[in-house]
Amino acid sequence: SPSGAYFTRPSPAPGAAPEDWYRISSFDAMPPFFMSIVSDTNLWMYLSSSGGLTCGRVSAEHALFPYYTVDKIHDSAAVTGPRTVLRVSRGGGAAQLWEPFLAGPRVYKISRNLSKNATGDRVEFEETNEDLGLRFTYSWSSCEKYGFVRQCSLANVRSEEVVVELLDGLQNLLPSGVSQALQEGYSCLVDAYKWNELEPTHQIGIFSLYALLSDRAECKEALKVSTVWQSGLPSTKVLLSSRQLEGFREGLPVTAETLTKGTRGAYFVNSTLRLAPSATQRWMLVAEVDQSHVTIAALQKWLSSTSVDARAAAVEAEIAAGTAHLRAIVGAADGLQCTQDTATTVHHFANVMFNVMRGGIFASHYTVPRDDFAKFLPKWSTKLATKYKEWVQALPENVHVTELLARSEAVGDDNLRRLCLEYLPLTFSRRHGDPSRPWNKFAIQLTDERGERILTYQGNWRDIFQNWEATVYSYPCFLGSIVAKFVNATTIDGYNAYRVSRAGTEWEKPNPEEPWSNIGYWGDHQIIYLQKLLELMEHFQPGDLPKMMTKALFSYCNVPYEIKPYSQVVKNPRDTIVYNWEKSKQIDQLVKTLGSDGKLVLTADKEVRLVTLSEKLLVLLLSKLANFVVGGGIWLNTQRPEWNDANNALVGSGISMVTLYYLHRYVSFLLKLFGGLTEVSIVITADVKQWLEATAQALQQSTGMLSSPTVTPENRRTLLDKLGQAASDYRCKVYEKGLGGASEVKVSEVMALLTVAQQFFVHSIRANRRPSDGLYHAYNLLKLSPGKAVVSNLYEMAEGQVSVLSSGLLQGEEAAQLVANLFKSSIFRPDQNSFMLYPNRTLKAFFEKNVIPESRQSLPGVALVLSKGLQRVAQRDANGVVRFAADLTNGEDLREELEHLSKTTPELANHTEELLELFEEIFEHHAFTGRSGTMFMYEGLGSIYWHMAAKLLLATQELALGSLGKNPEQFRALTQQYYEVRRGLGGFNKAPDVYGAFPADPYSHSPLHMGAQQPGMTGQVKEEVLTRWGELGVSVVGGTLGFAPVLLR
Repeated sequence: SPSGAYFTRPSPAPGAAPEDWYRISSFDAMPPFFMSIVSDTNLWMYLSSSGGLTCGRVSAEHALFPYYTVDKIHDSAAVTGPRTVLRVSRGGGAAQLWEPFLAGPRVYKISRNLSKNATGDRVEFEETNEDLGLRFTYSWSSCEKYGFVRQCSLANVRSEEVVVELLDGLQNLLPSGVSQALQEGYSCLVDAYKWNELEPTHQIGIFSLYALLSDRAECKEALKVSTVWQSGLPSTKVLLSSRQLEGFREGLPVTAETLTKGTRGAYFVNSTLRLAPSATQRWMLVAEVDQSHVTIAALQKWLSSTSVDARAAAVEAEIAAGTAHLRAIVGAADGLQCTQDTATTVHHFANVMFNVMRGGIFASHYTVPRDDFAKFLPKWSTKLATKYKEWVQALPENVHVTELLARSEAVGDDNLRRLCLEYLPLTFSRRHGDPSRPWNKFAIQLTDERGERILTYQGNWRDIFQNWEATVYSYPCFLGSIVAKFVNATTIDGYNAYRVSRAGTEWEKPNPEEPWSNIGYWGDHQIIYLQKLLELMEHFQPGDLPKMMTKALFSYCNVPYEIKPYSQVVKNPRDTIVYNWEKSKQIDQLVKTLGSDGKLVLTADKEVRLVTLSEKLLVLLLSKLANFVVGGGIWLNTQRPEWNDANNALVGSGISMVTLYYLHRYVSFLLKLFGGLTEVSIVITADVKQWLEATAQALQQSTGMLSSPTVTPENRRTLLDKLGQAASDYRCKVYEKGLGGASEVKVSEVMALLTVAQQFFVHSIRANRRPSDGLYHAYNLLKLSPGKAVVSNLYEMAEGQVSVLSSGLLQGEEAAQLVANLFKSSIFRPDQNSFMLYPNRTLKAFFEKNVIPESRQSLPGVALVLSKGLQRVAQRDANGVVRFAADLTNGEDLREELEHLSKTTPELANHTEELLELFEEIFEHHAFTGRSGTMFMYEGLGSIYWHMAAKLLLATQELALGSLGKNPEQFRALTQQYYEVRRGLGGFNKAPDVYGAFPADPYSHSPLHMGAQQPGMTGQVKEEVLTRWGELGVSVVGGTLGFAPVLLR
């Protein structure tokens, strides 16, 4: 059975330090798992333990092997990537055929190991054939100078000579110029253009399209190619296709290939080896993408002037240098630790590395490169770049970020200050796309077309800010800039644009032809991610946040979404946002003339409208209060779910206690923040002031309902209408006329709003404790009818427990009891000692679905449909079971069909609502949460989502440390629970066959029937970076660094 262990291996590069590796023995007894093999540069590789892989540079558009989805890569090992075939003879006997790592029945007694280094940039496959006395090993690594390196060795482990004729190489090599879409949709046509040739002197395989594909009357030369070369094997023949593999297996000789056309490219070397007892033969294959005549000529010259040993040493030195550079990048974010607990330190390294890969790392610590800032400024504001060109040129070549901010403040131009504050000199960032996340497209942009370093970052706002939360522990001077970036990406109606990057914000546009296309706003991430950043500012830079509160330095993102008036939201809460195409066109034009500032809310004279941080924080709160349902949560009516995307069907009918739990923490913080201001009044927009006053009045007039633990549907609806209408009035006004002038609001009025809002939040939180198991509701359902708002509950979810533990309301014994209840709940998965997102519910079998029971067949509408033979509505099957028509996927389909049939059967119109209610009764779509209830991987049934488990770990740690010095017994109880949660988290505490992958590596989720899935850039890494700081006892309070390792074991 599989087993795993760490071991230390000397580096093959002279002078390089030894490194920890992890070996999984008998890895082939595990289901195939997916790995991300990293690099310090723009080289990427995604590899299956089956041997299938894809890799390339920058993005999927520059792949060496086809960039397919993970399932296809698992299945592709026999036809894509490395393949080795050996004909083995001993003592003059007949040759025996051996194909290492071949799937299927075993002919020989073999053992297989898979090892990966702690840095994560090398992986090694090893197979020992005990019957033949041979051990074959190959590894993958990469380096900037040479590309992808496959190092191989064949060892004779017996005391007698062996003769081996081998065929070793790479299959299904892609030429340059083949995009992901082209390969996926037209791979057979791509094959027709392929031209694979051998440069004979140095045996460089050149893989190209003879011309770029085009159906237009134009010529497009293909002047970039992929290349492969080998070093280390004597007297080799080279094959450029896989055509002769079967013949070689059958004992036939191979013929060298110098040119193949119209077929998939391959690079195989054929060589005969005589291995003395205990001897080892080593060789390597080196592959690269996007090569030109110039770069190949340089390679030819280098190969001509170096020996085999010198090449091996040079390549190994470059690989070692890349490893050292990658470790330096991770070390810059405090990812290097040295403890006796190797598993924890390696896991921490991986967490920091993937956190940095998603969010980026500050390129030169706190130094701002003047020349890069000079490139940044005109991208955002052509006007400011022109106006302050000389000011920028007068900056030091490398200026400290605090000096840059001080210099900009001295100028007195608030818009210049805004952009200096928002500038973030990050590098190494990319979106978390990979073949297991095909909906995300990544690009590792480290250099420009001239090879010069560029600073950039990109990410979904729901992802990148959480990564920055962990990174700023190492770079707290950028906290103010990250807070500014966050709030400047929020809209006048209180939401966030979908993506943020160095170049600004992006949002989704409607595309009816694409089922995965949608527009809308998420909610819960916004509050808690910003809240965590605000808390860090208070700890690291006490006094800075109050100063920012009253300064008009912040902007609004002008996303062309318009939330419909409240009356229309109530009418159809699933369809609430209109895309303003005219505004979108205007923004595009503004960006062309102004720069990225054109995506912001502007004044009449095209200046960026600046507001205070106080206003920005209040607008976010007001937008949530606009959808507050007493006793139920925050109404999800902006066409998007929350943290769990798979709960997508909660949109419209769902109400989120998750967001409300986080709002409690947010409002608690704002009460302290506003309460500590020395100003009597603060400046906010007059429209926002009116919204605030109307919201406060609605809440204050409704406090009577707090005297009872339950709220009537009538009272709930009355308050919801008032809050919703106040927000609607504000939105309609600012959508049409823009933001009005500035006004002042007393701090005491703000405090009154916060106080009454918190009273309602506490009341609702207490009402959402489940008496049956002591857990808390995460989401509820809202049903509106004239004058009423009825709340009903959904099943338990881990998300609800994590967020209520993070709310700040539960402390000490109450919090410890909730964690204990979690371990007893149906969410707990004993096999992983961790928690599913929700219980693994039993679902109906196919024949149990869509059954109209006999008791309902007497309904007039059903009887009419059956008597008239309206089979497009319902029919009786051969077993006598009455079912709705199979083409009806939801109630809307049924409504449309009834309307159509009513033209020929008018009496059917009288039964429309009756049949719709029956359809709902059978299918219960009102309680349908979305993909989460209908899939069995990702965020589906039975799955552990490791990010959520890590959130629980962090919440438990916060509570444990919060009880320190207050109640020793509660501290001990919460500390014990913290380590119990930690014991089940991810894989670094588990055997590889239990986890299903390398234990130190972070993965997104573990389905009930599979090992860990989706490697690398998961949100888990951020949470665990933070908990590691807590374990080590590192804290910053009041600007003072402290060490109290009370949790460390």
